[in-house]
Amino acid sequence: MPAKIVIIGAGIGGLASAARLAARGMDVTVVEKEPEVGGKARRVLVGGHEVAGGPTVFTMRDVFDQLFRECGTRLEDHVRIRRSEVIARHAWGEGERLDLFADPLRSEEAIGDFAGAEQARLYREFRATARRIHDILDEPMMRGDNVSSPLPLLWRIGLSRVGDFAAMRPHQSMWSALGEFFPDPRLRQLFGRYATYCGSSPFSAPATLMLIAHVEAKGVWVIDGGIHALALALRRLAESKGARFETGTSVAEILTERRRGARGVRLANGERFEADAVVCNADPNAISQGKFGPMGARAVAGLPPEKRSLSAMVWFAHARCEGFDLTHHNVFFSRDYRREFDEIASGKPPSEPTVYLCAQDRGAHQNDAANLVDGRRERIQVIVNAPANGDTHTYSPEEKERCTAHMKGTLERCGLTLEPDMEQQLASPNEWEALFPATGGALYGRASHGSAASFLRQGPRTRMPGLYCAGGATHPSAGVPMAALSGLLAASKVEQDLASTWQSNRVAMPGGISTRSARTGATG
Repeated sequence: MPAKIVIIGAGIGGLASAARLAARGMDVTVVEKEPEVGGKARRVLVGGHEVAGGPTVFTMRDVFDQLFRECGTRLEDHVRIRRSEVIARHAWGEGERLDLFADPLRSEEAIGDFAGAEQARLYREFRATARRIHDILDEPMMRGDNVSSPLPLLWRIGLSRVGDFAAMRPHQSMWSALGEFFPDPRLRQLFGRYATYCGSSPFSAPATLMLIAHVEAKGVWVIDGGIHALALALRRLAESKGARFETGTSVAEILTERRRGARGVRLANGERFEADAVVCNADPNAISQGKFGPMGARAVAGLPPEKRSLSAMVWFAHARCEGFDLTHHNVFFSRDYRREFDEIASGKPPSEPTVYLCAQDRGAHQNDAANLVDGRRERIQVIVNAPANGDTHTYSPEEKERCTAHMKGTLERCGLTLEPDMEQQLASPNEWEALFPATGGALYGRASHGSAASFLRQGPRTRMPGLYCAGGATHPSAGVPMAALSGLLAASKVEQDLASTWQSNRVAMPGGISTRSARTGATG
């Protein structure tokens, strides 16, 4: 009999786990509380138009190429995907615009034109540093198992490469390190923004996160239909290998046995699924807060609110955009970055925010505006960083209107006007907390603040035998490819533990019981 696996949550991590485990011949059932798969990679209906929600930047394509190959197919056979010519367009005010390109020499030339030859030279040095950090950590940390302290990581890197460990600058803040490469404050702000990719402040995050610049420089792709289309493709991939999906129903409890740990789940509708292993693709804090039953709460450590990552105010809109030549990814910067993050740390949305805008009807090429008819409305997603206080603070209509006015103020200062009566929906930290309980609306799990943060993320194994974690709030980090890697890592641990007959390294959970019940047939 094949091993039975239940996966809680059909975000990117859960979907990657489902595909790999099903491809290895296991009996996989995925339970998702929402009507559709995707987790944060969802779609929102605005005025009859589907706007892609959640993450928009797709990097590290090789992670997905490998997964689809393992399942006997190709990624490009399931989604329409193309490499971006323009990584992103950046603006600080009228006439202050800078594109970064897939071709690093074009980026260097653009930076030279924007900020001078010396700044272009320093950008070359920065690129080399970001690449070195990436290459040091790619296999041992980003694609490998989590470690709890620097010593095991140093062992993986190689004791003879102590210099490489120091080169990662774990004890220097990202903002401080960037000052060595970018005397132009605008460029320091541009590359400091990469810390927000994992929900962190560049003033508190370690300089190690400069590696994100190299990840993006290696390639950014645009998928027709957004990341949600990728999630749908992953579902089809898992189903092609025999996985079953139960959508529109939530898991009320992780079932346990005294000495055997997790043994299945009970759904909110009373249905039970017996399993040899359970993979939870939810924020680990939901487990620790008892959202999946009192026994599961002992399986992972809780996350104090002050350790949470950023949340966001996110507008999904169908609107006319005038005065600025948008590309697919666009960033409009505030005039005082430190004040922006100080305000967020104090529990308030920024009074003058940096604004990210994804223009979903435009590709990521230089002359995309020609594809749009003049005056036509287009689908956009607009993101402003916000505090993760959705469980303790209720955002009033007046506060949301004020945030909208601040967002539009930044855009207008940079030359972009959104029509005043645009069709829109606004998701605040309250909505994110409702979708992802026990997070306060934090969208990236634990903030990457301080040199130890990367060692403190929840790994794939938990304290409870048979229970595993996956998703963007777990190791290795947040983001689409990282969530997928977490799911693949969880699948690997499931395989190892089920294949092993030696369990002396696992500690059974004391007490706790659920009645083991027969598995109910799937209905989806």
